[in-house]
Amino acid sequence: MKRPFAFLILLFVYSYTTAFAQPNLAKDYIKNHYTKAEYMIPMRDGVKLYTAVYTPKDTSMQYPFMLNRTCYSAGPYGKDNFPARLGPSPEFTRSGFIFVYQDVRGKYKSEGSWTEITPFIPHKTGSQHDEASDTYDAVDWLIHHAAHNNGKVGVWGISYPGFFATNAALSGHPAIKAVSPQAPVTNWFLGDDTHHKGAFFLMDEVGFDYWFANSTNGPNKNKLPKLELPIKNAYDFYLKLGPVSQVNALYYHHQVPFWDTVLMHPNYDQWWQARDISAHMHHVKPATLLVGGWYDAEDLWGTLETYKTIEKNNPGNTNTLIMGPWNHGGWAGTHMDHLGDIAFNGNTSRWFQKNIEFPFFVHYLKNEPQPNLPEAVLYDVGLNRWNKFDAWPAKAAKDIKYFFNTNGQLTNAPSVSNKNFATYISDPAHPVPYQGGIRKSRGITYMIDDQRFASKRKDVLSFTTPILKENTTLAGPVKAHLNVSISTTDADFVVKIIDVYPDSARGKMSGYQALVRAEVMRGKYRKSFTNPLPFTPGKITKVDYTLPDLLYTFKKGHKIMIQVQSSWFPLVDRNPQVFENIYKAKAADFTAATIKLYFDKNHPSYIESTVLDEHLYDQHQFTVGDGG
Repeated sequence: MKRPFAFLILLFVYSYTTAFAQPNLAKDYIKNHYTKAEYMIPMRDGVKLYTAVYTPKDTSMQYPFMLNRTCYSAGPYGKDNFPARLGPSPEFTRSGFIFVYQDVRGKYKSEGSWTEITPFIPHKTGSQHDEASDTYDAVDWLIHHAAHNNGKVGVWGISYPGFFATNAALSGHPAIKAVSPQAPVTNWFLGDDTHHKGAFFLMDEVGFDYWFANSTNGPNKNKLPKLELPIKNAYDFYLKLGPVSQVNALYYHHQVPFWDTVLMHPNYDQWWQARDISAHMHHVKPATLLVGGWYDAEDLWGTLETYKTIEKNNPGNTNTLIMGPWNHGGWAGTHMDHLGDIAFNGNTSRWFQKNIEFPFFVHYLKNEPQPNLPEAVLYDVGLNRWNKFDAWPAKAAKDIKYFFNTNGQLTNAPSVSNKNFATYISDPAHPVPYQGGIRKSRGITYMIDDQRFASKRKDVLSFTTPILKENTTLAGPVKAHLNVSISTTDADFVVKIIDVYPDSARGKMSGYQALVRAEVMRGKYRKSFTNPLPFTPGKITKVDYTLPDLLYTFKKGHKIMIQVQSSWFPLVDRNPQVFENIYKAKAADFTAATIKLYFDKNHPSYIESTVLDEHLYDQHQFTVGDGG
């Protein structure tokens, strides 16, 4: 799901960026070398979907299809209107493909009713339909009606279109040979977009849900009044806004169906469970290329979860994972050599496009040589290099634990004390911001930012290792094991993993505290996302949860820092810190909580991950072709 800011950035990168020096020249090239046709392709229930087909004018040979299904417009519309780029990257435009763009059911020029994260139907009969069957029907029609095709189809998509690409892999059509879900929407309660571990991502939802409702087909399309959010400082705006219920009272006025639906389902109930596409990733036949970014603020979890689930349920199927140093959709741009203050080793997006994405599709669709990709190709930002693995998580990795200890120490051995804890006050009236400084919007990512602003706060606990004497590479999932007590009946917990640069680092990187990974857990879901439980005030309670994977080398001379806090605002909505339906909370319900994090021998709190041997890790470097 794209937010207003992220969607506009991605739309520019994904649809209009071109390898040519001038976009008009790119459009002219496409117009001179492709014939455009527009069709309304019938689905099994009679609904017709708008489809734009771009076929090479050179009809002396047959071509494979590259299909993109989208809820963000298959335009430009009209037979004489052409885009500035076709396909996932510039390589595709001049390489002989039939490009197909389709508005999904209920969006833009397609017929039918739109459904958020359409549930997959395992055993469809008659006219029953879902996104997988719509893909099947579209592909079947194209194979039989679009001239000059070679009978092979590749599918790709980013974010929500990544969800449609996942459905293409599940459609079962034999012509679909290669599918690349990229940052695919996967589960909006457990880890993507709308919620993370049950915590509501307020800032991302407000604005987007309104825009998306206004762009959905039906009698109310484009009928909603312009949404005016007077945001000069997002932190102040959302704090003054008050409880989530005030969004309807002040701005939405119950005109946004998805927003109202979310508020009706505060727990992981049947409605959410039906929309977990990962529960159906069986019998996948096409080769799959999962692509994501370590700094994707929207669908990092979905990329990793989709890869792991396909891998688990489809032994023997070609399934490859690519994780680069990118924000949401950053791999589709033409120049990604840094993100924020962190510089990379070359143009990572073009390296991926030339050496992995393009060879993957031309192999399966045009019988070009096998690209010989390993199981996983992952970028390590700490060392600024690409790495290859024959399995992910890496088989050679060894378990490692980092224990919280007295005086803000982070140690590899637990405390031997009988009673150790640190205390902080979590006050919803003064929540911890997710970024430093004044921000009007989230921007493309918060996941690489300097955390020194948070280290200075009394409501953030920081634990730090001694200066590292050798490189330390964490690889794989990270598990947080917290022993806590709170004075109230609910609280959130945010765990952040941070790379502390030495003071001797150059320029602004001196003392920099780079965020490497972070995740929130809504405390009442610690045992079950379906059946939340209150805390007993003052009782020591375990809160265990898993953060998304990482591959990161903390270099010799740096330090590893772990921060723990109980708010992350306004990225995540404020927890009133009393056990209730937060979507119905009133301003008077919000109360400060005294929180104790324990780290004694009977109640250790620690972070658990896996570490790679430095010398063995050197053998994992992956280099092919040029860096673009």
